[in-house]
Amino acid sequence: MASVFDLKRLGWGVGATLLTAALIWFGTGLHPFWPLMWFAPLPVLLFANRASWWGAALAAALGVMLGVLNLWPVFHGLLHAPWPIILQIYLSEGIAYALAVSLYRALLQRGAHRTALLAFPAVLVSFEYFLNVSSPHGTAGSLAYSQLQFLPFLQLASVTGPWGMSFLLLSFSTALAVGLHLYPTAPKQALRIGGTVAAVLVLVLALGTLRLYTPVHGPQVKVGLVASDGVAGENDQVLDPGAPADQLFARYALPVKALAAEGAQVVVLPEKLAVVLDQTLPETDAAFQKLADGSGSTLVVGMVRVGKDEQKYNEARVYQPGRPPLSYDKQHMLPPFESDLTPGTALTVLPHGNAAWGVEICKDMDFTPLSADYGRQGVGLMLVPAWDFAADWVFHGHIAIMRGVESGFSVVRSAKRGSLYVSDDRGRILAETSSASAPFATLLASVPAVHHHTFYTMAGDWFAWLTLLVLLYLLGRLVQLWKSPRRT
Repeated sequence: MASVFDLKRLGWGVGATLLTAALIWFGTGLHPFWPLMWFAPLPVLLFANRASWWGAALAAALGVMLGVLNLWPVFHGLLHAPWPIILQIYLSEGIAYALAVSLYRALLQRGAHRTALLAFPAVLVSFEYFLNVSSPHGTAGSLAYSQLQFLPFLQLASVTGPWGMSFLLLSFSTALAVGLHLYPTAPKQALRIGGTVAAVLVLVLALGTLRLYTPVHGPQVKVGLVASDGVAGENDQVLDPGAPADQLFARYALPVKALAAEGAQVVVLPEKLAVVLDQTLPETDAAFQKLADGSGSTLVVGMVRVGKDEQKYNEARVYQPGRPPLSYDKQHMLPPFESDLTPGTALTVLPHGNAAWGVEICKDMDFTPLSADYGRQGVGLMLVPAWDFAADWVFHGHIAIMRGVESGFSVVRSAKRGSLYVSDDRGRILAETSSASAPFATLLASVPAVHHHTFYTMAGDWFAWLTLLVLLYLLGRLVQLWKSPRRT
């Protein structure tokens, strides 16, 4: 009988592991189907309700590690991450899920059902925040990005940042698991726990819907975007200084003039188009300044600037009609591709009436503090030169949308090997086209350029810190209950 029972439990464990893995695989990754992540942890949580601690931990660890194999093409193929880094990524995810399920199970089996409800999301959101402050990829691993298309829920980012979104997302499955565990013996308690999470979710979605459909009043700016995935094989390299750079800049000038003729007030080009030396920078500035003055449009041009001290900067040069050029140096680099570049430290803010314009570059948008700093400066329009890897144009390219929701600004992002898109501060994509749609892909759209104050801009990562405090409380509660007899 014991062997039959063990085989049955093993079968449930394998099934729970594979089902969670499948839900994570399709619910996250390069093209996530957002509804699936609301249920992805449920199979392993239900299995943990009656499994041994090591069985529950193993199911959770294997489930998530198999699920995030959907990002193998990114880690191995695009980023060329070395094996120790890839192993670290997968093991850390597995360990985090194993610890989260173990804490949930330990509290549940000791009758602390309400604290068990908080355990699973508290561990994983704390893990997300730890990665945010310690990893060169910032928030890129957050589960919140799986929900970018769920616009009423996305509005929660304006209050809590990605941390509150991940917490509520994970709490949904946990509430179902606790409720199903309790319902046969304590149906009223099960309904109270499930009802509490349901009420919070309904409130969040109601307020999010209200924010989403509240009219946005303020000035509209007509923006132009242009990007090329490869002129004469230039798609995977930064062109050399001198004649190659000048020729590429001259080719970009043609679609810039066309967009300006159609009324574009600002035109954004991709990052790192070519290398420009400090000694020849005045000539490059003069050419783009003439283009800005003649067209009447502000131009944002990405390039690699090499200083007289041989330091290299991933820089966005800003040319405004009748004004001296400005510059912004990228602050967050992508290893190993940009390890030789010097990070910047300053914001670049362009005053425009009641709402300023700001400039960031590509990976800067993976980090919440920089965009929040711009939000506190009253920025209503963020201009973002970028460069993606083609396959990750949704997974990474759309991360910037959440920064706009958090910090109250619209986003204009022009990426080679990605997409050109414009989104408002509610996370709606107003226009988008692939950079591969033409030799020089262009996009023209009108976008609100007014800043909206958000609680997140004011309070920052308050919810992440609250989650850390909750986790400390849960650990203390577990110590209190450790010697108590298990009640289930």
